[in-house]
Amino acid sequence: MTRLLLAATCLGVTIAADAAAQRTTSAYVPSAAVWERKAPEQVGMDAAKIQEAIAFAKERATQAPRDLEEAHYQTFGREPFGNAVGPFKPRGEPTGVIVKNGYVVAEWGEPARVDMTFSVTKSFVSTVVGLAVERGLIRSIDDSVFRYVGPILHATTPSLANEGGRGRFDARVPIEPFETPHNRKITWRHMLQQTSDFEGTLWGKPEWADRPSNTPATWWTRERMAPGSTYEYNDTRVNALALATTVVWHRPLPEVLNELVMTPIGASSTWRWFGYDNSWIVLDGKLIQAASGGGHWGGGMFISAYDMARFGLLTGRNGKWGTKQVIPESWIRESQKPTSAQPTYGFMNYFLNTDRKPMPSASASVYWHLGNGTNAIIVDPEHDLVVVTRWIQGNALDGLMQRVLGALRGTP
Repeated sequence: MTRLLLAATCLGVTIAADAAAQRTTSAYVPSAAVWERKAPEQVGMDAAKIQEAIAFAKERATQAPRDLEEAHYQTFGREPFGNAVGPFKPRGEPTGVIVKNGYVVAEWGEPARVDMTFSVTKSFVSTVVGLAVERGLIRSIDDSVFRYVGPILHATTPSLANEGGRGRFDARVPIEPFETPHNRKITWRHMLQQTSDFEGTLWGKPEWADRPSNTPATWWTRERMAPGSTYEYNDTRVNALALATTVVWHRPLPEVLNELVMTPIGASSTWRWFGYDNSWIVLDGKLIQAASGGGHWGGGMFISAYDMARFGLLTGRNGKWGTKQVIPESWIRESQKPTSAQPTYGFMNYFLNTDRKPMPSASASVYWHLGNGTNAIIVDPEHDLVVVTRWIQGNALDGLMQRVLGALRGTP
């Protein structure tokens, strides 16, 4: 009898697992040409409560200037070396998209409009790193980065080389960003988790100049922390990771992303991933612009809310799009492991709801890709739910999710 019960239990688990796999395989994904809409009630949501969530998002719109270059110089532009070196674009209306079971159930603002997405770009950086690991271009994320990055010729024009003087590279002197005793110890994992304490200047921006400390005397001289021991959100370091990844691929990262991710998921042709005016390198005899990891000094990913939602749907379904595994499932899982030095952060830019502290209204499995603005792709894998919100106050994300999730509760 015990054996029979055990066999029956195992059979039940197997059937449940097979059913879950079947649901994943048969789950709706939009084509490149058509994204189907469904009324909230058709996917078990309350339409009135969805409208309350949309009204809340609109009421909590950011008060920052619509001219994002002006906004830059009111904030990050006041930092040392804070001058813009990449493009900016005036933003649109407060915007959002709600996707349930793959279907668009609500939208507001200008979801087809291409806008800056700032640090959501970092999630695309970590994605192309994961794809390099899958293909063996990076053997292990616990390898030291410097072993993969040889001298890089910086294709600085004379006008750029003479502009401002300090912090610029001579085009005749190769860049070797990981060739210091400290930087040689940095692994891909440290860079992905923003725990590297990378030292140096890249594209004219010293790492200390991004959100600098209040003690200027230590900016150039402080003792370095052991890689992995301290978390610090820093765009110069993200740019160093993007540069290293470009070298590994021997291709521009936007080209890699387009071929391996954005085209397979049916994204539009309107998104753009920019670098800086001075982030050009010569690689394999070709002139390539190294993409930036965010919009701190301009540049980064310019993208629509619809395409953001497609990316969120992809990561929320463990990297699978219909029957195609676009991003390795193992990489999605690895990206969501808490960083020991910052438990609410995984791989850039996966913000985690560890212990439900950052977003109390949502479950611990919820995570979000986040950028300044606020730009957010909030993913709830448990409910097959994606919420994109743009140009909302940062402290309003939990309130928005509370209302969206409230539309699910008590429904089939």
